Amino acid sequence: MQFRVFTIDAFSLKTFTGNPAAVCVLEKDIADELKQSIAAEMNLSETCFITKTNESDSFETGQEFGLRWFTPTDEVPLCGHATLASGHALFNEIGNKNTIIRFTTASGVLCAVLRPDGSIAIELPIGDCRQQDEGDVRELVQLCVGSLPVKHVRFSETRRKLLICLADHVTRSQLEAMRPRTRDMTSVHNPNDAIRGIVITLKGSARNGCQNEKGVMYDFVSRYFAPWVGIDEDPVTGSAHTVLARYWSEQLGKTDFFARQCSKRGGELWVTIKDGTRVELAGKTVTVLRGNVVVDDE
Repeated sequence: MQFRVFTIDAFSLKTFTGNPAAVCVLEKDIADELKQSIAAEMNLSETCFITKTNESDSFETGQEFGLRWFTPTDEVPLCGHATLASGHALFNEIGNKNTIIRFTTASGVLCAVLRPDGSIAIELPIGDCRQQDEGDVRELVQLCVGSLPVKHVRFSETRRKLLICLADHVTRSQLEAMRPRTRDMTSVHNPNDAIRGIVITLKGSARNGCQNEKGVMYDFVSRYFAPWVGIDEDPVTGSAHTVLARYWSEQLGKTDFFARQCSKRGGELWVTIKDGTRVELAGKTVTVLRGNVVVDDE
């Protein structure tokens, strides 16, 4: 048995930046155990699987498909960058003739839209973001940011993410220089075992270096860590930006943002809150690998 696979850098203007995802296109569905084994073999932050919702559908002409996401160790209920990559695979590699594709997922129906400039936009459900008792997570916060000053700590129950906002005078260079002790995070107190990822964010300003190469200021920047699901640091995280959008809309009083995730690979996102319930994430995508997964017939 074999099927097509693509490695695609999402939220990326060039190869080897942004967040890579492996996209497997399945003419016939396969067992979940095999999906997990393939994700472990690919060893990227996410490997996703596109399936037909009806056997008579074609990947070249259809508009509705199934989509699931796996890390090297677990299936996850939502992944933004792999959804963006899946849209790219269908639009640009398979040659789907539509400009809108709908994916049925564990988080509902998600749409990928091909824009005239070649970028792809997806809409995800917005994440919640509530006050967090800092005493309950003090050790986790220290493992992440060390001695850097913290402005706010929030928690997203729907996304199972802890959000740490650094003080405004912290610089982008200081954020990028952080070395969180990710191997220790899974062994310290985690209230109700609820946290599965930590996003660290900083308000953008000209003074703290939050600008791109053209001098355009980012509204906010961030990094994301998820050792609980086998990811020490994720390069660019769509689901985290559904929580960041909620938080920064409350802090800045706006609904449109230009953002950067400051991992080593890095990536830029255009983030827009739609009707208060969904978040549109838009970015560029680049194909890095085209090939086939070959599985021994049992």
